[in-house]
Amino acid sequence: MAEHISHILKEHNPSISFEFFPPKNIESSEALFHTIKDLMPLEPAYVSVTYGAGGSTRDLTHDLVVKLQKETSLSIVSHLTCVGHTKDEIRDILSKYRESGIKNIMALRGDPPAGQKEFQAVPNGFHFATELVAFIKKEFPEMGIGVAGFPEGHPVTANRLIEIDNLKRKVDAGADYICTQLFFDNRDFYDFCERCELAGIKIPIIAGIMPITSRKSINRMAEFALGCRFPAKLLKNLSRAVDDNYAENVGIHWATEQVRDLLDHQVKGIHMYTLNKSKATRKIYESLGVTSFTNLAQALH
Repeated sequence: MAEHISHILKEHNPSISFEFFPPKNIESSEALFHTIKDLMPLEPAYVSVTYGAGGSTRDLTHDLVVKLQKETSLSIVSHLTCVGHTKDEIRDILSKYRESGIKNIMALRGDPPAGQKEFQAVPNGFHFATELVAFIKKEFPEMGIGVAGFPEGHPVTANRLIEIDNLKRKVDAGADYICTQLFFDNRDFYDFCERCELAGIKIPIIAGIMPITSRKSINRMAEFALGCRFPAKLLKNLSRAVDDNYAENVGIHWATEQVRDLLDHQVKGIHMYTLNKSKATRKIYESLGVTSFTNLAQALH
């Protein structure tokens, strides 16, 4: 039986979780399913699947999370955004998830569709993630809810004070945990956690880590996380790489050191953005000297 995310995070302290993005077609969906199964021996606390911008990818996302729920022992967190959905459509999606045994949702406003500069809610839709969180809490109170945090600042909220106020509203609306956007300097994460503490935010904060796998991937990451800051030391290390194989090693080493430092600082959890591949995640585990969460928990305690 699926567990509520609050119970999962208590059982796995710290938690290690993996994120995958939506497949584009049935073939890639099947390949992704096998990649996820390959990572199961690492014992993630949960895995999450992001939400596609279009109808077909949304359907594939839904089919994948339901298949994972039925055919694996993994705990699933499905992303859900406000983009292009009315309240009735959101209610229908959540009802289907409930019937499939999925108990945890990452609630996001979502980015504007391609060609649209600013987010615009559809009639009878949600304008903010806070509204989506409150809706889920009211109509599906048994579901666990995650929300996003931005250690380097929200891409559309320049005022960092307002940013934390907005996050506090999501927490007060019923969020159970915060998962951060990717970052490459742990000092940004620690500062973010301190500001959350000052604002009275007491729910677990999970650190989002994405290993660099090539020099070209930096541009994709910058688009994935608007405003993402690449420390000069990291860029210098990448500049010395003779090819992308070496650049990948640099990226994995950097991410491993981030994870090691976070664990040393008693982080509540680490969320690995896998890019739908298993190599980097496996290498990080190996570099830490562990083969699963059980080994990691034993090493830390």
